Amino acid sequence: MKIATLCGMGFGTSMMLKLTIDDLLKAEGIEAETIPWDLGSFKGQLVDIVVAPLDMKSHLKDATAKVVLINNLVDKAEIKTKILAAIKAIK
Repeated sequence: MKIATLCGMGFGTSMMLKLTIDDLLKAEGIEAETIPWDLGSFKGQLVDIVVAPLDMKSHLKDATAKVVLINNLVDKAEIKTKILAAIKAIK
């Protein structure tokens, strides 16, 4: 399973999401590759799940992957709930 984490420019937000998700996956015993990308580099990539801040919603309307939008990037409980639900939905 491949999970993309996105931010608009650079890698700050996407790297922060990646590290949080990697910790979550390890704690849950789930194997997946988490890849941080900026929005421009992400276009055309094939992943199972894409995780991004809520303000990127309009940029992801045509995504073929399961889209997970995060309201509060430092809320680990929100991230955990949404990521585990997304993984369950695609399995």
